[in-house]
Amino acid sequence: MMGPSGSGKSTTMNILGCLDRPTSGSYILNGKNVGELDNDELADIRNSTIGFVFQGFNLLQKTSSLENVELPLLYAGIPKKERHEMAKAALEEMGLGDRLYHEPTQISGGQQQRVAIARGIVNRAPILLADEPTGNLDSKTSDEIMSLFRRLNEKDGITIIIVTHEPDVASFAKRVVHFRDGLITYDELNKGRSGS
Repeated sequence: MMGPSGSGKSTTMNILGCLDRPTSGSYILNGKNVGELDNDELADIRNSTIGFVFQGFNLLQKTSSLENVELPLLYAGIPKKERHEMAKAALEEMGLGDRLYHEPTQISGGQQQRVAIARGIVNRAPILLADEPTGNLDSKTSDEIMSLFRRLNEKDGITIIIVTHEPDVASFAKRVVHFRDGLITYDELNKGRSGS
């Protein structure tokens, strides 16, 4: 999703992520009208169906990479040993098997974003929402993160929805939806994708 600030991208992302309810119309996710669900049902959907990755990483300081990635599993009530193994596997998938016990201040920005992605995919949710996931990263690391997203989409079938202002980031997407003044102005398939 692309568009200038205030165009409606973040509002759309919050509705898709079941963080906000639509004020009109309906949002049907897996056959359920999200606007009719109570807070507990919305929390269940967020925990089982949707992963989140944020620009600012949103990692807990003074907490290891492993513990940061375990957090959604803790909320889901996954037993400690299973939680540990799932988080370790997600971090290893992100190439961070040697950074399990490092705190955010002990790893680079690109590694912090990989921890955030591991946290977003650890519950194997079919949808991953990423709000400006490369906004704090240099162009080389941004390309690495976008290639990683592509692999998660192609290999694991995860639907990844990204909000970005950056055309080079959008160039990795299969589809680009443009917003302006709260409306979708156009929706295009991206035939010249980067990294293909």
